[in-house]
Amino acid sequence: MSSAYVFPPAPVVSIPVVGQSAGFPVHRIYCVGRNYEDHAKEMGFTGREAPFFFMKAADAVRFVGDGETGSMAYPTLTKNLHHEIELVAAIGTGGKNIAAADAHKHIYGYAVGLDMTRRDLQNEMKKQGRPWEIGKAFEQSAPIGPIVPVADAGDVEKAEIALQVNGTDRQRSNVSKLIWSIAETIEHLSAAWELQPGDLIFTGTPEGVAAVVAGDTLVGTVTGLPTLTVKIG
Repeated sequence: MSSAYVFPPAPVVSIPVVGQSAGFPVHRIYCVGRNYEDHAKEMGFTGREAPFFFMKAADAVRFVGDGETGSMAYPTLTKNLHHEIELVAAIGTGGKNIAAADAHKHIYGYAVGLDMTRRDLQNEMKKQGRPWEIGKAFEQSAPIGPIVPVADAGDVEKAEIALQVNGTDRQRSNVSKLIWSIAETIEHLSAAWELQPGDLIFTGTPEGVAAVVAGDTLVGTVTGLPTLTVKIG
């Protein structure tokens, strides 16, 4: 196989790791839909439905350093851009058919992320029974902060998760309220895909999702992890 390319390949998408000089190379981004009960209700659903997933490309990542304010361009085609604050699990060891009891062995660390959503486009795709990519998988749709290795992240399973917009609470909950725990999510995911080192799992968002406009500043927090601050351009 030739080692030459018809054009230069894109650089590897990498996220800095707290306390490490080496970065975390991103492979795939998996997102869990409707994984907090109150968010499921606000979206018109109830109960503990089977987990389902959608994906974003690795280059949807928009890294923002701790203490920095990142910028995100308001995307095209939408008039209803929504925020969704999420705990992100970063996979360090891959595998297939991983049991929930063993899932923790596969997690490298955690970060704070935003699953930004063109809600009007997503809703239109739902009505037509079509894929969500146009609503979910656009450029810069996955802002994320630095990854904290598991040993330094504290008890994220019981961490408070919150988002403020322009200093006012929009979302506030606790990771313990996940419908499907991080371990259960990994079990389900790895039955469908062979997880790889570098995979990111956006574990779901709590209630309170709403629209943002150009000029808004979003501050996302998960107890024990670096704050994620993004200004919509």
